Amino acid sequence: MEYDVIIIGAGPAGYVAAIRAGQVGLKTALIEKSQIGGMCLNWGCIPSKAIIESGRLYKRIKNDAPIFGIEGIDRMKLTFNWKIANDRAMSVVKKLTNGVSYLLKKNGVEVIQGTARITSSNSVTVDNRNISAKNIIIATGSYHEPLKAALPKEKVLELYNLYKLDELPRNIVIVGESSIAVELAQFFAMVDRNVTLLVPGDRIMPLADDYLANYMVGRLKKDKIDVIFDAANLADGSTFDGDELIVGNHRIKCDLVVNSKSRKGVMVPSDIEIATEDGFITTNEYFQTNYENIFAVGDVNGKSPFAHVGSAQGLHTINFIKGIREELTPDLYPMNMYSDPEIAQIGSTEKQLYESGVKFKISEFPLSANGKALAEGYSEGFIRMLSEEKYGKVLGVQIVAPNATDMIAEAAAFMSVESTVYDVAKTIHAHPTISEIYMEAGFGAVDKAIHI
Repeated sequence: MEYDVIIIGAGPAGYVAAIRAGQVGLKTALIEKSQIGGMCLNWGCIPSKAIIESGRLYKRIKNDAPIFGIEGIDRMKLTFNWKIANDRAMSVVKKLTNGVSYLLKKNGVEVIQGTARITSSNSVTVDNRNISAKNIIIATGSYHEPLKAALPKEKVLELYNLYKLDELPRNIVIVGESSIAVELAQFFAMVDRNVTLLVPGDRIMPLADDYLANYMVGRLKKDKIDVIFDAANLADGSTFDGDELIVGNHRIKCDLVVNSKSRKGVMVPSDIEIATEDGFITTNEYFQTNYENIFAVGDVNGKSPFAHVGSAQGLHTINFIKGIREELTPDLYPMNMYSDPEIAQIGSTEKQLYESGVKFKISEFPLSANGKALAEGYSEGFIRMLSEEKYGKVLGVQIVAPNATDMIAEAAAFMSVESTVYDVAKTIHAHPTISEIYMEAGFGAVDKAIHI
């Protein structure tokens, strides 16, 4: 059968592209070998955020209920029920994946269950069924590199199996440095587990500004999470001695090792050679591979690990196929981290600006001087705005706040139209809101913040 576009992989990059393709009249086939929604909806973004919210609420009730005037809670009897929290997360997953399936059907996308193989630049087989198309989009996502240490299988957990656990063990070791690793470490600590984070290199959160990464190291210590840096070789050579994990000179009580190492692209079996580099499919600015009608979107191309970026790339590619030529700007990809408190950034980091020779200034405003944050009991956090020194163009924004992942959208909006700190300063924000810290940072760059 002939299609306008065949999309391989039904995660946020693939299914969003498929829905859009159907909307603009392209005859579309979407191939998925496992579950609609991919990693993000089924065992990544969505369920992880659902259990994190359960952990946050548990921690807040346990720690803060009395200061909000809530009495009658025996904190000694307060416990976290993993099964109920997990069931809630899975109910959210089911609702969303059912919704995506409905939208695919509504927009005329044919969903084909099976394993794809690219047989030529215009043809694909799915479990011995041959189909062809003018365009092929690879959206197969990525996977965590396996641990190299020879550890007992029952002691190692890949993230897609997290939600299959009947209960959470007491002592947990996480291997990784990404936002996912940090989020998991904090979640387990929130629900009274003993947590150690083995960081392969010398820093966590490799995509974040150093200032944010250093802040989070301090926060992890505050959360009583042991962090061991430069642990790549140590972790890969680790062994068990009874209930202890031996990592170099460290002996760590450990019931479970969670693999959250760096990721590599999931490659589609292919009879033609599609160019790759460092474990990802190589693409140009339009997400074309070395075949002009074969595209790769989402984290399989290694440009960004974030689901929202994959979706944007999927939409961009459908536009390209329909004849709309435009480029996505990597500087305008928001980076969200669902930590405690949340962290978000967009635009250039300090290091990038120093290396490029751009003269810039930094304006910062703390949540401790914001009325809404104090009223809600969230005084930890800040906004940092990096702006060009001469004309005041906003070059980067970094936020640590309980809802930073939502607030960063405002920065994305004004940076997309090349706003200056003067524009930010004169934008009226409702009071009291945490978003008022934008105005304060704008005034701080122009002259002085109002409330500090």
